[in-house]
Amino acid sequence: MEEYYKNLLKDIGEDVKRDGLKDTPARAAKAFGYLTKGYKDNIDSIVNNAIFDSNNDEMIIVKDIEIYSLCEHHLLPFFGKCHVGYLPNNKIIGLSKVARIVDVFARRLQVQENLTKQIADAIQHYTGGKGVGVVIEAKHLCMMMRGVEKQNSSMITSYMLGAFRKESSTRGEFLSLIRNNK
Repeated sequence: MEEYYKNLLKDIGEDVKRDGLKDTPARAAKAFGYLTKGYKDNIDSIVNNAIFDSNNDEMIIVKDIEIYSLCEHHLLPFFGKCHVGYLPNNKIIGLSKVARIVDVFARRLQVQENLTKQIADAIQHYTGGKGVGVVIEAKHLCMMMRGVEKQNSSMITSYMLGAFRKESSTRGEFLSLIRNNK
């Protein structure tokens, strides 16, 4: 990957031997590897059996989970917040595991619509919940820095499963709770 970055810099007319760029190909390759580490992450290992018996049947929400991802169309960042809710079905998942699942999928080349669905499907798979809701609010540099250049735009996506999709009161409660700031 380092050689690709070196060639990229040359192709745009840069001198890869100048002081500020000497180590850039190695640093860029390392950074790109980190930004796409979700391909190497194993969700089973991350969840690590942190599924616990519980008689709680009320909604559980983890909101304002920071996300950083790369647009699969332009390789430019998008970033924002992810909100995850689920209705337990005799099982709950460890709190940090929700954020870790979000990171696994965010650290892959993505479009926000698919990211939202992948997170919901994974939470559903591991919790076996009665329903899952995921909402992502993000800003996309591919829309802000190039093309239409709309710096104040943001995108909101949602994906609902089970009771969150079928029952408007459940969906409404979730959406109301994630909007309730502080």
